[in-house]
Amino acid sequence: QVQLDESGGGFVQAGGSLRLSCAASGRTLQTFNTYVMGWFRRIPGEEREFVAGIGWGHTANYYADSVKGRFTISRDSAKNSVYLQMSSLKPDDTAVYYCVLGWVTKFDFNISRHYDFWGQGTQVTVSS
Repeated sequence: QVQLDESGGGFVQAGGSLRLSCAASGRTLQTFNTYVMGWFRRIPGEEREFVAGIGWGHTANYYADSVKGRFTISRDSAKNSVYLQMSSLKPDDTAVYYCVLGWVTKFDFNISRHYDFWGQGTQVTVSS
């Protein structure tokens, strides 16, 4: 099993920045280390939306078009952690953000059901 612990959500005005963090733990990570970690978000009443992902055993980064140029995903391999630096935030970015982990590829990285583990979610609220 894998556990994902998120932190860093909060309230910010439009144009501001926030940084989300997610730490992964579990023995499965040591055995199958070519996993992708990333973030989805969900607005009440809507489907979960892919935001960003980063490979572990490889270096691919993935972003949703809506966040390209504003969000940056990074990782710390030694800490099994992933970070999402969010800048130039807009009210449309308001959502619950979920950290995810899965053995996905460049063909299915944006498909939520292909991720095996999810964090509990952290609220991000951007005021206008």
